[in-house]
Amino acid sequence: MNSNSDVLKLAPFRLAPQFVERIWGTADLRPWYDHVTAGGSGRQPIGEVWLTGDACKVETGEMTGKTLADVFAENAQAMLGEPAAKRMDGQSPLLLKVIFAKEKLSVQVHPDDRLAQKYGQPRGKTECWYALAAEPGAEVAAGLKSGVTLEAVERGVADGTLEESLEVVPVAAGDLVFVDAGTVHAIWPGSVLLETQQNCDLTYRLYDYGRPRELHVAKALEAIRLKTAAGKVAPQRLEDRTVLVNRDYFCVEKIAIHGVRTGSSMPDADEVDAGLAYLFAAGGSGRISATVSGDFEPFELPKCSIVAVPAAAPDWQIEDLGGLELIRISPRWPGAKTRDAA
Repeated sequence: MNSNSDVLKLAPFRLAPQFVERIWGTADLRPWYDHVTAGGSGRQPIGEVWLTGDACKVETGEMTGKTLADVFAENAQAMLGEPAAKRMDGQSPLLLKVIFAKEKLSVQVHPDDRLAQKYGQPRGKTECWYALAAEPGAEVAAGLKSGVTLEAVERGVADGTLEESLEVVPVAAGDLVFVDAGTVHAIWPGSVLLETQQNCDLTYRLYDYGRPRELHVAKALEAIRLKTAAGKVAPQRLEDRTVLVNRDYFCVEKIAIHGVRTGSSMPDADEVDAGLAYLFAAGGSGRISATVSGDFEPFELPKCSIVAVPAAAPDWQIEDLGGLELIRISPRWPGAKTRDAA
């Protein structure tokens, strides 16, 4: 993927998930993950499974045991290619999660890059949600209804009626909802979501349904944009893939795998060098192997696991071991060409 011959090859690798406690989560992640929070342990339920968090550890290949943060710090150019490595300054660009909401999350907003940097953070948070599963009637909120003002938002926070100002979006399995920075939004129970976001966990809570957690109303009001690009994105069906979303910061695609497919046969959605890519098994399982024997040891991609394919990866291929539903997520940079313009 990287044409710079001076960069050492870096083999694809699988990452171990990180189970993150959230007050609104669930104690039992089965059948998605074999993880149950022990009753009476004093621990909160699990709300998020971080797939590419900085603390997630490599579990295949020569870098086994290293954190993803260490991998990026030590191999930025091999991971991202040029000039993306300089842009990210040795940091990971994307945080991918699976979200399990048993209760409503807070009504919240994320800052854009400019506002985040004003308060000392490297970047803001634009995100999207791909529905891995959804119950009948499942909904999320993405944006404010037309005509809602900041004053109305502030009143809704004070009197507990903020939900009335939210744009409600029905969600079915396979839907993609885009949520750009500045969008007031909320995730409600009824769906399992694969979230792709900028690598930032900065959240300003507006309303939290009476939970004893800090609110950030003043910063949230500063971050809110009354009109955003948030909402469902129509899929673009190509011959060998479906582009779910292609905007600033990320591209998310469903890649068709029949038998064995090489990495070189999966060009970027924009038909340019994509650099880093993550491969997530939304269903079924697969196997990653080198196309040239000895480049790296083969390993499996079980359901709900993720593989990082560095920009400087040796030639590789993926085999469908049964029912593989492959999602590919690639970073994008603001201002770059995208097929799906916001």
